[in-house]
Amino acid sequence: MTLSVQAGSCTGLLGLNGAGKSTLLSCLAGLHRPTAGTVTVLGGPPQDDAVFWRAVALVADQPTWYPGLTLREHLELVRLTHEPVRGWCLPTDELIDVFGLPGRADAIPTDLSSGQRQRLSLAAALARPSRLLLLDEPEQSLDPGFRKQLAALLRDYAGNGGTVVMATHDLDFAAAAGARLVLISEGRVVTPGTVP
Repeated sequence: MTLSVQAGSCTGLLGLNGAGKSTLLSCLAGLHRPTAGTVTVLGGPPQDDAVFWRAVALVADQPTWYPGLTLREHLELVRLTHEPVRGWCLPTDELIDVFGLPGRADAIPTDLSSGQRQRLSLAAALARPSRLLLLDEPEQSLDPGFRKQLAALLRDYAGNGGTVVMATHDLDFAAAAGARLVLISEGRVVTPGTVP
């Protein structure tokens, strides 16, 4: 079965652990080659190059943080490498507030809780312009209240023309983000559907 994702939409990949959700995201990011079929992202095959990564933001496994840089400095570094910042993205101070991290802005990531590190990873993805957000279980380690805020941010991102593809186990979160659901089983798309 073919899976197509439209610009300005949010798609939630569902399935049991090991079904292939993370592998599909890796294929979309060009980090994994599919064993069959073709993958087209933003009009061409995914490429591990600067042009591709200027358009695509990926939040998957915990990133490696720069030793000694604070949370704020990490976000500022992301923005600095993408100057001039154009398109939908939030300024550093607003990101720190929106992601509920103002009291931790001067902490280094290794001193943050797992939920705070997840918030920082997501904030870094939104600190720069992109056309496609690839998120592997973005709700992981987040409290229920913040999941609602993140869902609203993803809706806003898509509403401004960005595209979100995310693996998730949380149907309420997917619904709040306005995600069209796609069931993955044994590495295959089984049933596309829609969250009411």
